[in-house]
Amino acid sequence: MPTRIAIAAAALIRDGRVLMVHRHPQRGWYPDCWDLVGGHIEAGESPEEAVTRECSEELGVRIFDPQRIPMGISDPALEMHAYLVKRWDGDPVNAAPDEHDDLGWFSPAELTELTLAHPASMQDILTVLRAPVS
Repeated sequence: MPTRIAIAAAALIRDGRVLMVHRHPQRGWYPDCWDLVGGHIEAGESPEEAVTRECSEELGVRIFDPQRIPMGISDPALEMHAYLVKRWDGDPVNAAPDEHDDLGWFSPAELTELTLAHPASMQDILTVLRAPVS
C-alpha cells in the first residue's frame, strides 16, 4: 500500500464562525474550492509544529494551544491531522496568494453553501462550530 501524505489543518474559530481559505483555481490538488488552512507535514516535523507553521505561512498568525479534533476527509491517500484553534496573535490575512485567492469567516449556514475540498469534513467542522464556547 502506498504511503499516505500527512496533512495538518487548522479550524480557526471566532464568534461562531470558522476561517476557510479558497484554493486557487490553478492549484494541482483540489483547485477552486474551500478548505481549512493547512498543508503537508514536513520530514521531522510533528503535526502540531506543522499546523503552527502553516498558519504562520498562510495566514500570518501565531497560533496557541491547537487541540486535536476528528476530521473526515474524502481522499484515502491523505492522513489528516486537524486542530481546533481558538487563540492566535495577529489578524489572519491571505499570506499565500499563490495557494489561495480568498479567505473568509463562515457561519454554519454559510459553510453548508460552500464547495469543500473534502466534503466528508463538513459534519466535523459543523460539530466544532456548534460546540459550546469554553
